Amino acid sequence: MNKVVVTFLPDDKKVVVEKGTNLLSAALSAHIHLNSSCGGDGVCGKCRVFVKTGAVHAEPSGRIRPEERRIGAHLACQTLVESDCVVEIPPESRLDMSVLSKEELALRLRGIYAPSEDVQEAARPVREDFAFQPLVEKFYIQLPAPDFNDKLSDLERVERAVQEKIGDVPLHTGLANLRRLGELLRTSSWNVTVTVAAKGPAFEILAIEPQDTSEKNFGLVFDIGTTTITGQLVDLKKKEILGTKATYNRQATFGSDIITRIIYAQAPDGLEKLHHAVVDVLNEMTEALTDECRVDLNDVTCACVAGNTTMIHLLLRIDPSHIRKEPYVPTANFISGLKAAEAGLKINPHGALYCVPGVSSYVGGDISAGVLSCGLFRSADLQLLIDIGTNGEIVLGNAEWLISCAASAGPAFEGSGMKSGLRAVKGAIQGVSVDRKSLDVTYTTIGGDTPRGLCGSGYIDLVTQLLGAGVVDKNGKLNRNKTSKRLRPGDAGYEFVVVFADEKGLAEDIVLTDADLDNFKRAKAAIYSAVSLLIRHMGLSVQDIRNIFIAGGFGTSLNVESAVATGLIPDLPRDKYVFVGNSSLAGAREYLFSRRAAGACDKIAANITYFELSTDAAYMDEYMAALFFPHTDMTRFPSVKYEKDEGPVIPSALKPRPCL
Repeated sequence: MNKVVVTFLPDDKKVVVEKGTNLLSAALSAHIHLNSSCGGDGVCGKCRVFVKTGAVHAEPSGRIRPEERRIGAHLACQTLVESDCVVEIPPESRLDMSVLSKEELALRLRGIYAPSEDVQEAARPVREDFAFQPLVEKFYIQLPAPDFNDKLSDLERVERAVQEKIGDVPLHTGLANLRRLGELLRTSSWNVTVTVAAKGPAFEILAIEPQDTSEKNFGLVFDIGTTTITGQLVDLKKKEILGTKATYNRQATFGSDIITRIIYAQAPDGLEKLHHAVVDVLNEMTEALTDECRVDLNDVTCACVAGNTTMIHLLLRIDPSHIRKEPYVPTANFISGLKAAEAGLKINPHGALYCVPGVSSYVGGDISAGVLSCGLFRSADLQLLIDIGTNGEIVLGNAEWLISCAASAGPAFEGSGMKSGLRAVKGAIQGVSVDRKSLDVTYTTIGGDTPRGLCGSGYIDLVTQLLGAGVVDKNGKLNRNKTSKRLRPGDAGYEFVVVFADEKGLAEDIVLTDADLDNFKRAKAAIYSAVSLLIRHMGLSVQDIRNIFIAGGFGTSLNVESAVATGLIPDLPRDKYVFVGNSSLAGAREYLFSRRAAGACDKIAANITYFELSTDAAYMDEYMAALFFPHTDMTRFPSVKYEKDEGPVIPSALKPRPCL
C-alpha cells in the first residue's frame, strides 16, 4: 500500500495521502493552513509541528533546536510521511485564514468610507467625484412591435432602444442571446430588461430578460492584496455600499511574498493551486455578502478587481513567470472584455469582470486605483502616494505628469521573516512604549487580546522606543553593554524580550533580535531610498511635496513620529501626511461606479512612467546610506535629535490629518 493516513491534532482531522508526501502538503489537503512564508523551502522555520506517532523522514534543519527535535519537532515542509502518523500543530504554526474580526476589519477599512470611518454604516453612499454612470446598467425597455412600416430586425430594435439610453455607441452581444431573442421578445410582448456592460469604447448586451429586473443591479469590488483580500457588495442602481468583508489571502500558504508565489507557480499544478486559493476566497466572500444582504446571485452582474500585477495574473490563471525575469515584462497590464465565469467567479453567468489596469510588473492596478481615489492625477500641487506592504509602491506627480517605482521591502512590515512577527491580526502588538530607565514595556494589541507577536506598526514603535532608550544603536544593533533581564543572547543573536512567556501563558517569549533589526533596517531603507531617489530623479526636493498619502492597511495604524524616527518616511511637517486607508478598494469602487472614472483610471495607468530603480547607479548609494537609524545624513531628519548619543528624542506624536 502506498497510501497512509495522517491525523492532525488538535483538529482531529484525518487525510489520506501518498507515502513521501510532505506534512505541509498533507495539512493543506486537510484544509489546515500552516505558516510557511518561504513557500516550503525550509528557510523561514514557521511550519514547526510535532510528530507524536508514526515514521517520517525529516531533512535536518537549523531552525529546530536539539531539545525540540528530541520531542518530535520537525518542519512540516521538510518532513516526508512514511507510515500512518499523528501530528500535533502548535498555535504559532497556524496561518489564520478566518474572516477578519471587527477590529481588524476596521483597521483595514479605515479611510474607505467617507466621511465616517465607522464600518458599521455599510449603506453610506460614497463621495461624489465622478458622474454616477456604472459600467454595467440595466434598462427596462418597451419596444414597438414590428410592422410593414417598421421592419427592423429584432436585434437592431433592441440596439436602437438601448442607444437611446446610452448614446450612439457600438453594441454587440453573444450568440446565446441571439438564438433565443426572437421568441423571448414575442412572449414578453416586446417588454424586456436589457443588461448592458461598457467594454472600452463599445458596449456588450450581457443579458435580455422578459421581466422588469432593472431595479436589481448589483456589483462586487475586490482589493486582492498579497496578504489580505477585501470585498464589497454595491448597489449599482442606488450607488450604495451594502456590505463589506475582509479575510486572508490563502495564497500565503504557498509563500508570503509575490516572488515566492511566482516561483511556486512554476511547480506542477502550482499555478492551478494559486488560482484556486484566491478565487475560492472571492466566491466565499461573494456568497456571504449576498446571503447577508439578501441579494440573488443572478442579480450580481459584474465584479471589479484591483491588485498588484502578480495577483491579477494568478487570479486569471496567467503564467506570471516573466514578471521576475529581465526585462520584467508581464503578460498584460490592460485586460478587458472578460466574463466573470472565465475566471471562476460565481455570479450571474453572463456577468462582466473588470480588472483595474496596471502600470508594470511591480506597479499594478491597486496603485492605479489608489492614484484615482487620492486625486493625484488632477492636482495642481506635487503629491506623493506611498503604499507600504510586502512591496513598497510609490507614485509622484500631479495633473501634468506621474512617475512611479517599486521597492522590494520584503515581508518584514507584514511580520514575516521576524522571529516574533505576526500579521495585523487579533493579538498582534501594534503600539509600544518602553521606559528609558527600567526598560519596562507597555503595549497595545489589536482587539485588546493577549499578545501573540508583533505586527509591522508594532515593530516600528518598538525600534523607535529602543533607539530612544539607547538599547538599539544607529547601526541597528542591540546594546550589549546595557544590563537588563530583557537583554540576553538568543538563538538568532542578541535579543530584547518584549513579553515574557510566563507572564501571559505563551509558548515562548515575544522578542526582537539582531536578525529582526537587520530585516527591518533593510525594509525601511528600501522604502526611504526609493522615495528619495524618485524625487531626486525628477530634479525636485522633498520640500516641494504638498501632500504625502500613506495607503494600505499598514498605513492606517502607522505612528508618523515613529516612522520618521526610524527613517522609513521623510522628515516633513506632519500635516503633510494623509492616511488614505485602502485606496485600492476605494478606487476600484469608483471605477465600477462611473464610466468616466474608469476612463480616467485607464489613462492614469497608461500615462504613469515606470522608473526601474535597479537601472539607476545612484539607487545602491541611496540604499546603503539609509541602512542606519534614521539615516547617515542627519540633516535629512532635523526633528530627530540625539542626547548623549543615547538615541533619538522623539517629539510628541502629532495626529495626522484624517483619512479622505
